[in-house]
Amino acid sequence: MALVSIITPSWNVARLIGETIASVQAQTMTDWELLIADDCSTDQTAAIVASHAAQDPRVKLIRQPRNGGPALARQAAIEQAQGRFIAFLDSDDLWLPAKLERQIAFAQQKRAALSYTAFRRINETGSVTGRLIEMPASLNYEQLLKNTSIATLTALVDRDVAGNIAMKNEPYDDFCLWLSILKPGHVAHGLNEDLARYRVRGSSVSSRPLRSAGWVWHIYRNVEQLSPIKSAWCFAHWGARAWLKRREF
Repeated sequence: MALVSIITPSWNVARLIGETIASVQAQTMTDWELLIADDCSTDQTAAIVASHAAQDPRVKLIRQPRNGGPALARQAAIEQAQGRFIAFLDSDDLWLPAKLERQIAFAQQKRAALSYTAFRRINETGSVTGRLIEMPASLNYEQLLKNTSIATLTALVDRDVAGNIAMKNEPYDDFCLWLSILKPGHVAHGLNEDLARYRVRGSSVSSRPLRSAGWVWHIYRNVEQLSPIKSAWCFAHWGARAWLKRREF
């Protein structure tokens, strides 16, 4: 198995970051590094990460010089990543123990530049609150423009296939990255297994659907440079899927 670099931005998650780290340490695949880029937290987040790093050298704290948001924090971690594979895990989310082992084997079998998995939602206390969010078997660039399937905590990039990657400093930087990987012609592959837990908090982006919709429209028009007609077509499909996905929760 090749080294996996796990990219985690953090900001004021002292209550949750230890649980996220523990879910990585519980992985059946052990050849990983967890790069936590702390975005100038004002609570004890950085101290907690530093404590874990002192006990486990695979956990690495990156201190951002100024608060710049998740895209810049993710990019700082990517710039220090040593692994062939880049996995993404936000600082309040969790993985099930077999996540990396199962997904790495799947990605290598498919030779997938980008892969993703099914997941379930949890609330702030960690209780499962929704049914399994199942995944399409594959997505190309045109399909992804109209889809909400790739949750950040389930995404895995194979840099041997995708090439170098970089975050755009845009809202929904993760969606921008998936599009940039697929735009040259790669296909993302979905592993329809329950391997992750997506935590929904009152302050999370997922709790503000109108803001999220505005960001998606911005990506269509200003990042991907789609025409107004194509943007509207993609947005209609994206909105319908986003509504259904929220109902599934």
